[in-house]
Amino acid sequence: MSRPMISKRSTALIALMSAAMAVSGCSTVSSSVSKLNPFDKAEKDKAKATQGQRISVIAFDQKVEAAEALKGTEFYLPDPAVQTEWRLPGGNAEQSVEHVDAGKAFEIAWRKGFGQKGNRKFHITAPPVATADRIYVMDGESTVSAIDAKTGSVDWRKDLRPSAGPGKGGFFGLGGVKNDRLGFGGGLALSPDNKLIVASGFRFVAQLDATTGTEAWRQTTSTPIHAAPTVVDGRVFVVSTDNELLTFNAGTGAPGWTYQALIEPARILSAPSVAVSGDTAVAGFASGELVALRAANGNDLWSEALSRASRTNALSEIRDIPGRPVIYKGDVFAVSHSGVFSATDLRTGQARWSLPITGITSPWAAGDVVYVVDKSGQVICVARESGSVYWIRDLNEGLGQSKRQKKKLAKHPRLWSTPILASGRLITVSSDGQAVALNPKTGATEKTLKIGAPVLLAPIAVGDTVYLVTDDAQLVAIR
Repeated sequence: MSRPMISKRSTALIALMSAAMAVSGCSTVSSSVSKLNPFDKAEKDKAKATQGQRISVIAFDQKVEAAEALKGTEFYLPDPAVQTEWRLPGGNAEQSVEHVDAGKAFEIAWRKGFGQKGNRKFHITAPPVATADRIYVMDGESTVSAIDAKTGSVDWRKDLRPSAGPGKGGFFGLGGVKNDRLGFGGGLALSPDNKLIVASGFRFVAQLDATTGTEAWRQTTSTPIHAAPTVVDGRVFVVSTDNELLTFNAGTGAPGWTYQALIEPARILSAPSVAVSGDTAVAGFASGELVALRAANGNDLWSEALSRASRTNALSEIRDIPGRPVIYKGDVFAVSHSGVFSATDLRTGQARWSLPITGITSPWAAGDVVYVVDKSGQVICVARESGSVYWIRDLNEGLGQSKRQKKKLAKHPRLWSTPILASGRLITVSSDGQAVALNPKTGATEKTLKIGAPVLLAPIAVGDTVYLVTDDAQLVAIR
């Protein structure tokens, strides 16, 4: 991919093409600049006035630093284990896989294109999901592909875009609507009975047969969906762009209960999947709310606002929790764009600790620690029980030294993905096409790999292979 294409993708996410999408449906990408601008104050202040007062979690002037007492201290990590499938965006219902046994050589085995590349109109937001035999991916235009895990060949491909011509239905039977063709994003999930659940920015949720791609049912939604669904115990959970948690019967598509969080005037382009543990579902929203609900009926259990006390610029007004909440050993870990990384007791909703970390990715918990990558490119290793910091590694260190570099980085920052702990290495990938493998105990770089295209979605692992989806719609297998 050419450098301009990388810049467009980085700019799209970093500029936070956003919350007008919550109210304007699929028209957001083609709308005027003023509609896309999340900081247009004229209408935004009215929306904020109805949202109630948020209680700050931590003071704005706090800084995160490695604890002197933990320097050189050993901590426990579980042994790597082979993952035979990766059915949900975070690997399982709790969105938490400790340590995978994959990608040992850290070399590219093959790559396969699968559809519409990311650009100003279309954005790939769907992490791959997989069985032992197939990897499932979705491009920016809601075309789903099933790819053979061994060879990279395409087993089937399904274009799920709604009909847009006159008399062909369109959305809600309204016929052709120009902006209906500009939906993008969404995500995938695999049910235990091998059904593929698809959520789409074209405003629908659908079920496909994972073996053939045959569509069984489709339900329209009132607003686009940029989040990947979660399917657990016969129920589909997915968050729409207007901060509504929707549920559906996984077998029939029948709508279930819904939960409406605070409407937020600005949000990150991507959206988080729901984490489920037992009968508790945990969702993060663009309002900065982290909410636990009874999975069976949507009854409130607890909520927490991941928001800092004050704001220094327009971007800090984005309170979004764009990364998946992670449930691990009875705690919920989540990070917000507003600058809060927290651990919350799953049962009681009691905040255990919080750190002033701004992030757009998901945490990764394993053993005694939890890793998080912040928006500035720092990988931070945190003691899971106490919130103390073992080490911090700045992956963008050395960049922006000259005035020219600073200007370039200000316009096109280098972002890093949610990490994955694989075969004794902590792996993260970047918006300028790099993959780096760090020592998980120290943060030292052990190996780097050029992917050749921007990557903003988290890696997954099945068998001995780590898989990446690039923004130019390629599936990359690393073994």
